Amino acid sequence: MNRTTALFSALLCTSAPAWAGDKPLYQPVPDWVAPAAMPDPAKQTDASPATVIYDQQHRISDGQVWAYSEVATRAVSPQSLAGMGTVQLEWQPDAGDLIVHRAEIVRGGERIDLIAKGQTFEVLRREEQLEQLMINGTLTATLTVEGLRVGDILRIAYSTTDRDKTLKGNAQTMIPLMAAPGRAGFARARLSWPAGDKLSWRYHADGTAPKPVRKGGFDEVELSLPLAKPADLPPDAPARFRKLMMIEASSFADWQSVSRTMAPLYQTDMAVGAEVKAEAAKIAAKSADPRMRAALALRLVQDEVRYLYRGLDGGNYTPQAAADTWSRRYGDCKAKTLLLLTLLRELGIAGEAVLVNSTLGDAVPERLPSAAAFDHVVVRATIAGKPVWLDGTGSGTRLGDLDDVPAFRNVLPLRIAGAEVETLATQPPGRPAVETLVEVDQRAGVNLPALVTITFTMRGAMAEMMRTASAQATAEQLTEAAQRMANGVMGNMLLNGRSVSYDADSATGTMTATGVVGSQWRMRDGRYRLMLDKTLGQMEFAPDRARPAWKDIPVVIAPGPFAGTLRQRVRLPGGGTGFEVEGDRSFAAPLAGMQIARSVTVADGVIAIEDRLSTAGREIPPAELAAMRAQVVLAKKRLLEAVAPAKVPPRWKVAMTGGKAAFKPLMEAYARAIALEGDDPNSVNAYLNRASFLGGTYDAKAALVDLDRVIAKEPTAERHFWRARLRNTIGDADGARADAEAGLALQPDAGEGVGLLASLRFDAGEHDVALAMLDERIAAGGKDKADYQEAKALMLGEAKRVAEGSALMDEVVAAKPGSPSVLNGRCWFRGTMNVELEGALKDCTRAIELAENPAAYLDSRAMVYFRMQRMDEALADLDAALETAPELASSLFLRGIIRKRRGDAGAAEDLAAARLISPQIDKRFGRWGIIA
Repeated sequence: MNRTTALFSALLCTSAPAWAGDKPLYQPVPDWVAPAAMPDPAKQTDASPATVIYDQQHRISDGQVWAYSEVATRAVSPQSLAGMGTVQLEWQPDAGDLIVHRAEIVRGGERIDLIAKGQTFEVLRREEQLEQLMINGTLTATLTVEGLRVGDILRIAYSTTDRDKTLKGNAQTMIPLMAAPGRAGFARARLSWPAGDKLSWRYHADGTAPKPVRKGGFDEVELSLPLAKPADLPPDAPARFRKLMMIEASSFADWQSVSRTMAPLYQTDMAVGAEVKAEAAKIAAKSADPRMRAALALRLVQDEVRYLYRGLDGGNYTPQAAADTWSRRYGDCKAKTLLLLTLLRELGIAGEAVLVNSTLGDAVPERLPSAAAFDHVVVRATIAGKPVWLDGTGSGTRLGDLDDVPAFRNVLPLRIAGAEVETLATQPPGRPAVETLVEVDQRAGVNLPALVTITFTMRGAMAEMMRTASAQATAEQLTEAAQRMANGVMGNMLLNGRSVSYDADSATGTMTATGVVGSQWRMRDGRYRLMLDKTLGQMEFAPDRARPAWKDIPVVIAPGPFAGTLRQRVRLPGGGTGFEVEGDRSFAAPLAGMQIARSVTVADGVIAIEDRLSTAGREIPPAELAAMRAQVVLAKKRLLEAVAPAKVPPRWKVAMTGGKAAFKPLMEAYARAIALEGDDPNSVNAYLNRASFLGGTYDAKAALVDLDRVIAKEPTAERHFWRARLRNTIGDADGARADAEAGLALQPDAGEGVGLLASLRFDAGEHDVALAMLDERIAAGGKDKADYQEAKALMLGEAKRVAEGSALMDEVVAAKPGSPSVLNGRCWFRGTMNVELEGALKDCTRAIELAENPAAYLDSRAMVYFRMQRMDEALADLDAALETAPELASSLFLRGIIRKRRGDAGAAEDLAAARLISPQIDKRFGRWGIIA
């Protein structure tokens, strides 16, 4: 704990009494220090360690710790001089002295004594919150080194002494141990104490501990450093398996002694103060329920007393008086704990202070009994015979959280009679820390974008953090935060609204984001499917215990303890008729240490899912890991998903039957996104998304309006090619050509642009120019060569040079005989040119057999069957292609032609759909002599 001594006299008076050790002393190195071996400066090279000496020697005697340090560092570069040029030494003057023994520059065989030259340390008092008339008592002695050059060695030796009255004659210390890859010319750790003293010491590192030896009436242990690199550990290993890389020493006999020594600091039988009594009276007037009183007292301390200073390590352990903490409205964990205990006593609630380690609580039993094993203090109250844990430095704790057990693992109660270290049995929290509600409106259709609302609710400390951050954030930063949250849940969402709120009574923060996401339904096994299992879908459990040295190390479940809730509501098209839900609807056993309580309902066209997750954060023994891995793998094979009916209206049908009314909610959502984005003049994301939607629903003219805005702000090759395709779709060949040329000017090597421009030039009658463009790319080779050859073959065919095109396609197939796309290319060429149909049929059939998604290849074979007048087989292939690719305009057009010739009533819809998707399709098929 940091010292909280009030120095009102020093701040308010011009002449104030100084501490006994408030100035550095200059003395020789004490006799008990073993001299460090200084490497020969003349033998230092660029490969030598920059740290020449790193020597740490501590002596404990008569309740005092004398810590001697010597550090010599070589200035290896001009940059290193900046860090070496100022030396800062800190100490606590109310506990002891800072003693400077040596400050010198070693330059070759010369030693420059900086102190003898008058370069002495200046003392700074590091002040915090000076406007509150408090300083922390730490002093800093600073030396600005003059004359330091590259190649010099700066050698500093000093001591600090520490006799902490709070420890009642006990002493404790820790010496850090340097380990590889750290390097030093000479490095050592040494600990000594009077022979016969009851002092315990412990080595916390890999390898064999040093053995004590007796010299001149003192016992000592010494280690040459650096030690070997610590053994690697898996990241999910418990803290107690991680070496602390230190030697620690303590004169405390046991944990009982530590508890007895520290307990008097938190006795509340002293003067309480009128203001604290008044606050307790206000709480008592609000409720007679002890739990509610405890919750209100804790909220008062958390919310009305700001935190200042840190932890228990390294200083005065005495808290300031409760009355002082309340009047000043600040305090560290010690001060807040004493104030909270005082309030509880006034409210008739029993409580005690408890020492904890906030990060290494699992390792406390591995430590020596000492106050230094802890860095925090909290309150354990007893209400109705049950423990209630209260942390005054926390935030957002409310009545529903009082039964939570903190994750400190091991704690030491402070009692006048003494106490032993206790191990806490963890349990899931009473309230979920996070609740996520995802509402998806998919009523426009499973193959169309969805409207989404995400509500992210945080409680307790997380809510307080959100409250603070949102209060300081700009509108743009809040939008960015909402976007990150939305993307984390839905992948890539176009944001069109967000809000942030906080409820102080429940300590609950809420962030809401609304927007649009592209359809996340995917075709598999002939049905559209939506992955619903965001819980198992994101769960990973693959602890690594393959190394023999790791086989007995448990796995820590993190985060823990933890509780959270994920709710999803998906509104289905068509009132949900024909939709199903597959996958696990419940879990009998925990998965990866996480208990999952799941409920799934399907009613009134809505799929509702709720997953409640909780874990106590327990450790999983190595013997259970294999079975747990298998459970997770098996569960992930049965992920929850929605399955659409076999017959889903394609986008063209929605566009044709519903018109603009069908897309009105989506268009309004895009308009809101554009309005939100209007605050950012450089962003075009909303316009891009709406252009994509409009193009995907076959309104090319409206899509062009948005794309014009985008390209005016941020032109790219890809966007020019996109606009070229849209312009070509509506018959604007000149505009399409201009865009293709503009795109190639930005990205000359873009294969898409070359093919597009060549096609446009060919359509304009510039056959030789178009073919020359493709020849240039074919000659360059590369992975796209076959695509250019196929494009050239089709142009040759349409230019009445069918034999040349056929020969070129044969050359492509010979180079890649097993490629389904190449086989399909030759099949399509032969079908459209109405040549070598038997060979074309073989090519397409082989391509279909090889392909994972054969829709386009079925379309090609249908063309061949059509040419062969085998209409039933052509229709069968077209139906199969449109089953998985219902937007395939060529299949719709050809099926419409066949149906029309047969007098089928469905012909008109097929032809209208094909023309909606591809307005130039009649012209395209007309080139091949196929007229609707």
